[in-house]
Amino acid sequence: MTGKYKAIIAIALLIVLSLLALLHTTAYWLPGFAGLWLPKGTRIALEASPRLTRNAIVIPDLRYLAGECELARVDNAILRHPSRWQLDVDTLTLNSACLSQLPESDTAASAPRTLAEWQAMLPRSFLNVKHFSLAPWDQYAGALSVALSPETQQLSFQGERLRVKVAVKGQTLTLSQFELPLFDGEPPLALAGDLTLGLMPDGLPTQGSLRTSLHLPCEPRDATAELEWDADRGQLIVMAPDAEDPLIDLPWTASAGALTISDGRWSWPYQGFPLSGRVAVRARDWQQGLDRTLIDGRLNVVTQGRAGKGNAVLNFGPGRLSLTDSAMPLRLTGEAKQEAMIFYAGLPGDLSGPLLTPTLRFHPGALLRSRGRVIDALNIDEIRWPLAGVTLTQDGVAGRLQAILRAHEGGTGDFTLHLDGQASHFLPDKGLWNWRYWGDGRFTPMQAAWDVAGRGRWQDSTIELTELSTGFDQLQYGSMTMTTPRLTLAEPLRWVRDPAAPSFTGDLRLNAGETRFSGGSVLPPSAFTFALKGSDPTSFNFRGDLRAGAIGPVRHHGRWDGERLRGEAWWPKQQLTVFQPLLPPDWEMALRDGSLYAQVAFSAAAGQGFEAGGHGVLRDGSAWMPDNKIDGVDFVLPFRFSAGTWHLGTRGPVRLKIGTIENQIVAHNFTASLQGWYPWSEAQPLGLSDVSVEALGGTITMQQLRMPQHDAALVRVNNISTSELVSAVNPKQFTLSGPVSGALPLWLEHPQWIIKDGWLANPGPMTLRLDKDTADAIANDNVAAGAAINWLRYMEISRSWTRIDLDNLGALRLQASITGTGKVQGKSSTVHLNYSHEENLFTLWRSLRFGDNLQSWLEQNLSSQPSSCAAPGAVCEENK
Repeated sequence: MTGKYKAIIAIALLIVLSLLALLHTTAYWLPGFAGLWLPKGTRIALEASPRLTRNAIVIPDLRYLAGECELARVDNAILRHPSRWQLDVDTLTLNSACLSQLPESDTAASAPRTLAEWQAMLPRSFLNVKHFSLAPWDQYAGALSVALSPETQQLSFQGERLRVKVAVKGQTLTLSQFELPLFDGEPPLALAGDLTLGLMPDGLPTQGSLRTSLHLPCEPRDATAELEWDADRGQLIVMAPDAEDPLIDLPWTASAGALTISDGRWSWPYQGFPLSGRVAVRARDWQQGLDRTLIDGRLNVVTQGRAGKGNAVLNFGPGRLSLTDSAMPLRLTGEAKQEAMIFYAGLPGDLSGPLLTPTLRFHPGALLRSRGRVIDALNIDEIRWPLAGVTLTQDGVAGRLQAILRAHEGGTGDFTLHLDGQASHFLPDKGLWNWRYWGDGRFTPMQAAWDVAGRGRWQDSTIELTELSTGFDQLQYGSMTMTTPRLTLAEPLRWVRDPAAPSFTGDLRLNAGETRFSGGSVLPPSAFTFALKGSDPTSFNFRGDLRAGAIGPVRHHGRWDGERLRGEAWWPKQQLTVFQPLLPPDWEMALRDGSLYAQVAFSAAAGQGFEAGGHGVLRDGSAWMPDNKIDGVDFVLPFRFSAGTWHLGTRGPVRLKIGTIENQIVAHNFTASLQGWYPWSEAQPLGLSDVSVEALGGTITMQQLRMPQHDAALVRVNNISTSELVSAVNPKQFTLSGPVSGALPLWLEHPQWIIKDGWLANPGPMTLRLDKDTADAIANDNVAAGAAINWLRYMEISRSWTRIDLDNLGALRLQASITGTGKVQGKSSTVHLNYSHEENLFTLWRSLRFGDNLQSWLEQNLSSQPSSCAAPGAVCEENK
């Protein structure tokens, strides 16, 4: 081999070795070499050197930095050239926050200026990115495909939340697919149309038309939007199928200096709160980019309510909106009216920070007020929300949150409530909000003053009421006066709103002083406790008890499911003497013995009202009074209450048994049964049955009394001892002995009668004796009556019949017919005596003066007769 060829081979080997060395050291020299053409202040960085394969160049990673900010990052890029250039990238990530670090571009004088010139420079190539994302909108990441040629440019982006297909051919841009979900669970926004691009690539399209159908999560469910423009004028219109006016109508004009929306209109006639208004916006220097655009405008909102029309105006600008640092002053002033409520706003503030994560800060003097009527009974005199210094961000509310409410209810009273707290990046279930509250008022119906105070906080998913104290100085209603009732917390009320493990717990105490009644009854100081445990305020169990001095405890437990309250309460067996304070002192009644226990199940819900059912049992009760004594009382009360009606005796009749009743007479073994409904009706009657009592040596019974009443209830009197009756009444004018029986038809719902056609008769011999002094007085005062009265001094009655009528005014009418034998000084004579008597039973003591009335009747009737044995109503037959 000649030296010439050896030199060529050596040079070739040197070139190959140099290329291999350069390729393996690309990560060191390429960034600096590329920096000669990159904009000042930017650079690229490689962590691994590119690799050269048989038909491709593989770049494992590449980063493009603006200053120290990573503007773009490429992972695993492969460049090949089968028929045209093709770049495949696994991951391409852009960071929009670094765009502000880019220097201003210096466009070379020889750079292409028209769209056609730019298109002519495009190589025939493909770009495929498996995962493309633009921070901070990472939720819109997807696959990107671009096909370029001087004639046609096509772009396709397919992600879970965004899909786009667009093609450019010359000056015509065709948008065939644009799908963007606006609300979860709703169809995406779908946009399509054609645009005509301007000759210069940095200007707006010269004309175009875009149309879309909108699917909204609220009314109207469907709407259509249309954007059309030609040259420097255009209009955006959004229409709903059932609305006469457009939801949005924005005419706009564009020039080199400003983009202006003038006399825009909007309306929202839905959700029972119609809104409408005008809008005007001006964006100056808009072609220099968003950061350099100066924006100002005005938006007004017109509301309509029962209180009339309201108008609120939002003025904003001049200011700038920026992806990195916005500065936009704004002010909301005016009023809004909804139903009978009026809201007043004076809210100066400014919008700052990145446009996608802005901060709204209210200036000193920011105040929101309201007044009106929430419901017919509640009048809001004023609510004030001072908002000075409060900031709103995507992280929540921060600053001091206050509210003052003054209101009154017609006939109920007035009150004032205060709320003051501090929020730190607070949103529902995120951040922290500490608060305290206090207030007072008057409750006119019960002549009471009340107050409330407490503290609480909302931290992340936990709402906690740490302090609560609310109560009245007294509650006075009718004959009742309750002193100092107050509700407090024994344990904090805590609601954990964690979906994985929700809980709701708390322990409350309601304490009250003595409860006094006008009759003299006193309920000792009482305490009502209830502990709560559940998942949230609409689903929890409760348990507690009620005590009032020695009365109780009445234990209770139940559940609230957000719609219905269910529970049970039971009263363990307890001595009856603990109820002594409930008996007025002037009753002079002493509870001596007996026990009580009860159990009740209850339920309450809207539309249903309150329902309850259960039973109460009184055993061996005993009560003493100065003139009365009751022993051996047994009472069983099964009941159900629903829709304002009591059903008594649900599983068996209500039963009352009394062993002994001692008064002027002694009664034994009183029994009665009650079953039915109260208030009663034809469909739901009330029945009293099996009434029986042993008294005066006989029995008094009633088989049945039905309400409403169609037939008289028959009260039967069996073998009543008249001597015991006379001893109980204790008349001084006469004595009577022997049995009497009868029947008294009892009416409780008759237009005239209480007893009609009642009767009494003697089933056996009876004896009547007039008091000697009474008979002598009649004989001495009237000689003519003396002979007749002598036959009544002692009379053996063989037959008596008495008819009894009692009307509903209390008038008692007695008609008695008596046949017997009078005996005087060894002589006997048959006597027929007819007696009539009228008196009002509603005056009890007058009705008991039977002896005085009989004496008066005898004096008036016997003294007017000429014969001692012949008189109207009295016939005597002498037997010697």
